Amino acid sequence: MSQEKLWGGRFSQPTDKFVEEFTASIQFDQRLYRYDIQGSIAHCRMLAKQGIITNDEADVIVAGLREILAEIERGEFEFSIAREDIHMNVEARLIEKVGPVGGKLHTARSRNDQVALDVRLYLRDEVDAIAAALVALQKALLGQAERNLEVIMPGYTHLQTAQPILFAHHMLAYVEMFARDAGRLDDLRKRLNVLPLGAGALAGTTFPIDREWVAAELGFSGVTRNSLDSVSDRDFAIEFCAFAALLMMHLSRLAEELVLWSSADFMFIDLSDGFCTGSSIMPQKKNPDVPELVRGKTGRVYGNLIALLTLMKSLPLAYNKDMQEDKEPLFDTIDTVRGSLKVFAEMIAQMTVNAASMRQAAARGFSTATDVADYLVRKGLPFRQAHEVVGKTVRYCVETGKDIPELSLEEFRQFSKKIEADIFDAVTLEASVNARRATGGTARTAVEQEIARARAALN
Repeated sequence: MSQEKLWGGRFSQPTDKFVEEFTASIQFDQRLYRYDIQGSIAHCRMLAKQGIITNDEADVIVAGLREILAEIERGEFEFSIAREDIHMNVEARLIEKVGPVGGKLHTARSRNDQVALDVRLYLRDEVDAIAAALVALQKALLGQAERNLEVIMPGYTHLQTAQPILFAHHMLAYVEMFARDAGRLDDLRKRLNVLPLGAGALAGTTFPIDREWVAAELGFSGVTRNSLDSVSDRDFAIEFCAFAALLMMHLSRLAEELVLWSSADFMFIDLSDGFCTGSSIMPQKKNPDVPELVRGKTGRVYGNLIALLTLMKSLPLAYNKDMQEDKEPLFDTIDTVRGSLKVFAEMIAQMTVNAASMRQAAARGFSTATDVADYLVRKGLPFRQAHEVVGKTVRYCVETGKDIPELSLEEFRQFSKKIEADIFDAVTLEASVNARRATGGTARTAVEQEIARARAALN
């Protein structure tokens, strides 16, 4: 395989060996091979359609490109650092296979608009795969909600017992978070899905190309409108990483709760053995490594976003070599997000819920105190006065070692004569949960409606 530079005509000395290795991107951008060839085939067909090359030349070039694709897929292609990147590796091999006619492929394009095209094509496919993985995770959460509609757990603020809620309601909170992530992903896909090819190096091309035809051929919704911006824009990569940072933050919050809930202090859930590991010294341990690792990988994705923002913040128009550094953070973010979503969907689907432990915890910590205050309000007491009455009641419970439902009517009435025997219908866990029937509340009727709404949206 010849190692001559396809751009070497200007130079009288070879590239320094270390510089060649330092500046090459083929080590990581070879994953773009399919999209590089896909874009080249569309470009070649357009050149023939426009009479810039002949149909026979186009047929030879396209056949050569398809042979190269097959070589790569079979693992027979030799990627060369001397050829710098995926574009030069493919083009050089094409010329080896079909002769000088292969050199006509690069007519009316530059590596600057070519790489912008390749990354957009690649990211578009990854966005679609991630969208499907998000749906799988939401369905796993909905499955847990449907299977555990009767389960009551404590809701928390400040990690202190606040009010009883349905476990299904808690699962639906994450369905909502991931629905917002899916919306952001769908939105960024629209801005991603425009064709940059045809911008050339920075100023367009003198050849009579048909950009709109290439866009339609490759499934783009339109073409970019400014050649300078076309080759220097990496907003789509940054926007994806921003989406990913928010998604990973949501996964990390869920991961933290799974870690807490699976501990001996909570015992709310049991994670399948396939998603946990043991200790090398403590035989009793079952460590929730998967949620812990996803929680840790969140920082990695944040770092990739900051790396891309920092990379682009001072670049003049148009293309600069700095922009080669966009790919590794983007690729790493894609790999991390896809892996995290896949493992979380499977782990959530196989998770076991300990209803008894959740109910026992919900019954502690005066979780129905607000229901006593609401009861007093319905009896005509202003909420602030009711709040004070219940505060005194809770203090009494602390001093006597009782919880609110354990008090007698006489004990209740020492704090307010408005309290009557029907108080006991208001302070059970079921009554507290099912009293919150408004849209978005934790009552079973409201939760069932939200499950049905979410199912319909996902299907």
